[in-house]
Amino acid sequence: MTPAAEVGLRRILAVVDLLMDAVIDAVDEETLVPVLLPLLLGAVPGDSIIWSPHAGSAERPFTVPAGLLNQDVRDAFDREAASDSLVLHTTVGPGTPMRRSTLQTRREFHALAAYPDVYRPLGAEQQLAMSFPAGRPDEPPRKVCVAVSREGSDFSDDDVATAALLRSRLTRVLTRLAPALPAPPPVTRRESAVLALLARGLTNQQIAHRLAISPRTVDKHLEHVYAKLRVGSRVEAANAWLTRDAAAARPVR
Repeated sequence: MTPAAEVGLRRILAVVDLLMDAVIDAVDEETLVPVLLPLLLGAVPGDSIIWSPHAGSAERPFTVPAGLLNQDVRDAFDREAASDSLVLHTTVGPGTPMRRSTLQTRREFHALAAYPDVYRPLGAEQQLAMSFPAGRPDEPPRKVCVAVSREGSDFSDDDVATAALLRSRLTRVLTRLAPALPAPPPVTRRESAVLALLARGLTNQQIAHRLAISPRTVDKHLEHVYAKLRVGSRVEAANAWLTRDAAAARPVR
């Protein structure tokens, strides 16, 4: 482990007891985040922190201090975010912990359209931001974005290493807290018949002929079973159905 990573680990251990208490008491993300944000500021020191529950969306973020972003600042950010390299790194890029100073010079930062309306009022002369996946693998993909800002000296390598260690842990915590998806409705008898023929390699026309229905009706049945099986193609649907049949046929020990 590098010296910077060791410092990051020590910082995490310094707040781990408080962090674990917050995680244990939390029942969902909304109850966790207000307790979590001051702890993150303890691990990666800054003047403020912004937690965006869905990176790149207009969903209202959590902040410390509370009420950090008024509507004018949020509107200006939404207008100008597409030209900000740090925002692009967290929303459509890899989202690894990144200092703004790594991506652009001070002059380039001050030349941003968002600087006078967003960053200068926030005192965000220095920023360290990251994003990470949040939620269960079977849910639509979502990334949380976290940005720590301060006016004084730039963030150090130790700060970046600490954020990297926290990033993987936060993903695990949010995955655990994500609500389970409701069970899909059962596959109907006619949908089962369509899937059985699909799994045998028949085309929609052939399935329609076998079941004495129209190809359009076959399409509708497949549209419904894709949603029920949480798949996106004929091959995936066939594999999912064959796997289910194999599991049902396996003797119970």
